[in-house]
Amino acid sequence: MIKEQSIGNNEIFMTEEKRLEGLGGWLISVKGGIIFNPLFIIIQTFLICSGLFSDGNWELLTNPGSYAYNQFWEPILISEISVNFGFVVLWIYTGYLFFKKKTLFPRCFIGILLFGFFYSLIDALAVKAVLPNEPIFNPDTTRDLVQSFIQILIWVPYMLKSKRVKVTFVN
Repeated sequence: MIKEQSIGNNEIFMTEEKRLEGLGGWLISVKGGIIFNPLFIIIQTFLICSGLFSDGNWELLTNPGSYAYNQFWEPILISEISVNFGFVVLWIYTGYLFFKKKTLFPRCFIGILLFGFFYSLIDALAVKAVLPNEPIFNPDTTRDLVQSFIQILIWVPYMLKSKRVKVTFVN
């Protein structure tokens, strides 16, 4: 419960809860991620898809007569594109929850971080099954997984323990 107390000549000071209410503090960093993550995913997916479909790589990987064919390439590539589209939708929905200060926001934000980490790990394992001679954790995959894990270590406890989060997301 937010309380205001008066002192002296009707001066009012805010309790800590009232002071912490709002999208300030560390939530400014969260806001940046919510705004920019969908844009980064769209750009990254566009670049990958444009190379995949314009350079003939799709046919090379998915045509049974090709030297690079593997029956798993098509489902892997389609799932990657679909999941990226799903992530864009989820980030937009999470942004809606954030800016409307909905109580569901912290759980949704945690869920999207955890799903992103585990999907990256599963995707790396799937690609490893197709390319058994390649390292499972190439530099890009390793960077993505470490970055995701660090985000989880920072933001999950913050969303669960922060007083600002508790007094802000109440709608």
